[in-house]
Amino acid sequence: MEPTLERAIGRVVEGTRHWSPARWSYGGHAEAMHALIQALADVCAEAEGEPRREVPRLPSELHLPEQLQVVGLDLLDVADRLTAAQRAEIDEAIGRARSALF
Repeated sequence: MEPTLERAIGRVVEGTRHWSPARWSYGGHAEAMHALIQALADVCAEAEGEPRREVPRLPSELHLPEQLQVVGLDLLDVADRLTAAQRAEIDEAIGRARSALF
């Protein structure tokens, strides 16, 4: 799971890192990315036995790829504790985001 998860998150990060503010505001891209970040943060918190917390919206959407990268690294740290249902939830969230973003 870890290499596959790392690759999947990396593709979204690298595919959006160069986007302009106009691109982020088009078609709900920023909302889709934030939804992905929140979904991954929720699974990570659950795997850590922590309560879910709202992921803050940063002042600029240009930071969304980095925010995803940070949450993704946190998720990779707990990857060995993920259940099959959590892995499916992650795959589904990444798939939804990729469809909306690309």
